[in-house]
Amino acid sequence: MPTTPSTTPPTAPPTSYQSLFRTPEFTPLFLGSAAQNAAGTVGGLALGTLMYRATGSPLLSALSMFGPSLAQVLGATFLLSGADRLPPRTTLAAISLTFAVTTAGMALAGLPAGALLTVVLLLGLVASLGGGVRWGLLNEILAKDGYLPGRSLFNMMSGLVQIAGYATGGALLAAVSPRTCLLLAAALYLTSAVAFRLGLTARPPRSAGRPSVAATWRTNALLWSSRPRRLTYLGLWLPNGLVVGCESLYVSYAPDSAGTLFACAALGMLAGDVSVGRLLPPAVRTRMATPLLLLLATPYLVFALHPPLALAAGCATVASVGFGASLVQQERLMKLTPDELSGHALGLHSAGMLTMQGVGAALAGSMAQLTSPAHAMALMALASLAVTLTLAAAGRQERSTLAPASSER
Repeated sequence: MPTTPSTTPPTAPPTSYQSLFRTPEFTPLFLGSAAQNAAGTVGGLALGTLMYRATGSPLLSALSMFGPSLAQVLGATFLLSGADRLPPRTTLAAISLTFAVTTAGMALAGLPAGALLTVVLLLGLVASLGGGVRWGLLNEILAKDGYLPGRSLFNMMSGLVQIAGYATGGALLAAVSPRTCLLLAAALYLTSAVAFRLGLTARPPRSAGRPSVAATWRTNALLWSSRPRRLTYLGLWLPNGLVVGCESLYVSYAPDSAGTLFACAALGMLAGDVSVGRLLPPAVRTRMATPLLLLLATPYLVFALHPPLALAAGCATVASVGFGASLVQQERLMKLTPDELSGHALGLHSAGMLTMQGVGAALAGSMAQLTSPAHAMALMALASLAVTLTLAAAGRQERSTLAPASSER
């Protein structure tokens, strides 16, 4: 597929986090994404709390926070070709502006629960392009060899922002209404749009041609045709989504302390990203995906005993270290993907991951309706462990199949 050359050539691979900020365009992309992440954290907690207070339903509360992820499957099916075929600066700014206006509308309009969920799902469809555009641009700015330290720093930022956002959001919800918190989220989305618009260069699309459903399907099929890529995608999507289903029940498990659980989970995610991105040598890092995914789910088995808040927070912290597995898997995905499809490939990863997070939230919420939030968390953790072990076995079989062929050559 033909590509359009970038106006700014990729720089040499960064060797430190400090050097990343000397790379042109990295800082505005980082700051705009931080503001967007903060908006999603504060707004999501406010919306989940608003829904739970209004309905008392664990399912509706989980869907209000993670429901936008369900719409990602539609974006992956119909819109994803735009990740490489739309100008990055305009697309990222437009997405943030759309979220700002819509979030403010949800805060002011006093919509009923059903209308709120509808708007939330529509926002998820709009956001489906964001991951592909953002990570494709990051891959273009830093070059492929610099992607892992850059993405590691973004994940660390996400963890820090979530720690601060959930802690701040929890404190604000104790003092003001959820609708006031939604207005704060709208202001943060607007800040993100300004950072993208003023800080990024007007780069052309990475790939020629118009975005279309046919192009999306064609590239999805190409990416999915490789068995190693399929296994990598499934490893990125399924265990992660099932464990996020556990997280989606924090509000119903501890209605007055959900912010504490979310902040502890974000702290664990930060620790995992630092360990994988900076501390583990490459030879060790490549073997850590499965152990980290097992760590991601195992602590949630303790929730079957309905632990007190302190123990629950500890379990959430330890488990979330396992989210560092995604860095290992994304590095592998980039090695398996042509440069001209990097945005689409990363967008498919992002859309599939968020879709499975929405599915996980829906499954966990449904189980909690029938049992309890604590037992639903344990069941989702068991499912994640089973999927991780199955994919690990499939990966070993793939490598054993390829080994004889390689030796024959």
